[in-house]
Amino acid sequence: MTDIIETVIVDYGMGNLRSVEKALENVGGRPLISGDLETVRNADRLILPGVGAFGDAMRNLKQKGLDVAIRKAVQAGTPLLGLCLGLQLLFTRSEEFGSHEGLDLIPGNVLKIDEPGLRVPHVGWNQIEGTRPNPLLEGIAEGSYFYYVHSYYVLPENPDHVLRWTSYGFRFCSIACRDKVWGAQFHPEKSQDIGKRLLRNFLAIL
Repeated sequence: MTDIIETVIVDYGMGNLRSVEKALENVGGRPLISGDLETVRNADRLILPGVGAFGDAMRNLKQKGLDVAIRKAVQAGTPLLGLCLGLQLLFTRSEEFGSHEGLDLIPGNVLKIDEPGLRVPHVGWNQIEGTRPNPLLEGIAEGSYFYYVHSYYVLPENPDHVLRWTSYGFRFCSIACRDKVWGAQFHPEKSQDIGKRLLRNFLAIL
């Protein structure tokens, strides 16, 4: 393959691929759903979606060689955005149904929501907190609402990798960032206009 695809949605057998594809098309993107290793390595930017269990997702990525392809793309400076489970896969390790190694692109752990009195999973609209500027959040105000569905959350080792927080009985990292790697715990493709703005911002990142 010689042409660079604008945005590759990584297909590893799990995730809401079509809804992410449609959302990107709606904001002017040229997405391609692919699990081809060369396509992933040569993409202009990558999106790693995900719905399901962390261990199953990592097993699929490794079996297909996509874990290595994603790491090589990131090392080459390719922007990467993980969504929901895709955010969690960026981290070092998860405690979901055992202990599983992640992509380790952002040092830290994935932990279960285990606060007394909280309904799990955390489902519905909730706000982001924090004001640190970042191109992913251009034009997105503090307090903006996004749509969440998750039972686990990420805890970065380095506080500087927390871009935004969300409160749900406790405060957790809802957007993480390290260099050109971003991850969002919510679903921008289900978050109406504000979600479209975030995706449009990602498409503008070089």
